[in-house]
Amino acid sequence: MVPHLITALNGPINELEARILESMPAIERWFRLEWMEHTPPFYTSVDVRNAGFKLAPVDTNLYPGGFNNLTDQMVPLAVQAAMAAIEKICPEAKNLLLIPEKHTRNTFYLMNVARLVQIFTMAGLNVRLGTLDTEVTEPTTFSLPDGQALTVEPLVRKGRRLGLKDFDPCT
Repeated sequence: MVPHLITALNGPINELEARILESMPAIERWFRLEWMEHTPPFYTSVDVRNAGFKLAPVDTNLYPGGFNNLTDQMVPLAVQAAMAAIEKICPEAKNLLLIPEKHTRNTFYLMNVARLVQIFTMAGLNVRLGTLDTEVTEPTTFSLPDGQALTVEPLVRKGRRLGLKDFDPCT
């Protein structure tokens, strides 16, 4: 299954788009072979600009937001990608500690974190959120506009490891 992106542009497919669509099997095969040889970044995004006659990557984000912008139809693909990466990186993992930025007032960012929690939970992990914010001394819940809630807990350092009270990630 290949994602079909939703755009604001509606109109006839131009020559560049037609060539890309015609070449899709070869492009997908190339990506598949490259990913077998080189592990791609697990968590990244690339902004691409379409000038009508050429495509160009203009920005790569190693820690992108925007998972909240995934359509419901895209979530299974994200779960599948997460499962494949987990299997390759740490197949025995069952717990995942996410440490989001301190954007507690930015609801779009929190919706992004909620979507990540959903993706990793659907991939079979027990997901908890930790924070470096020293003002958070006990589990704190943030309500989101869509009715979801996120609970952030203070981090606990045990030697060279970070975790939460009664929660050891990657075990």
